[in-house]
Amino acid sequence: MTELLSQYHLLGLFIGLCTFLIIGLFHPVVIKFHYRFGTGCWWWFLVLGLAAVAASVAVASVVWSSLLGVFAFSSFWTIKEIFEQEERVKKGWFPSNPRRNALRQRDKGQ
Repeated sequence: MTELLSQYHLLGLFIGLCTFLIIGLFHPVVIKFHYRFGTGCWWWFLVLGLAAVAASVAVASVVWSSLLGVFAFSSFWTIKEIFEQEERVKKGWFPSNPRRNALRQRDKGQ
């Protein structure tokens, strides 16, 4: 596939399209994961990003190495976005999870 894309000078466009899709995938992931798990899930994205960095270095293919690098740094950026999502929820821009809020209130009461 890389040869075909390279032959027709489409390799850059393919990597760009995949980058666009990866970044687009992470937007709803931030919202869903924050709603479900709060800011406590940030370390999952750190581990995921570090694994993708290691895989990016280990892979010989330029296409896969590039895409793994984009995935890695999108995971790292998601850590920042998870904490910013917390602020957006506090401002009322996004709904908070009522079950997680109830648990938080219960823990404060004890």
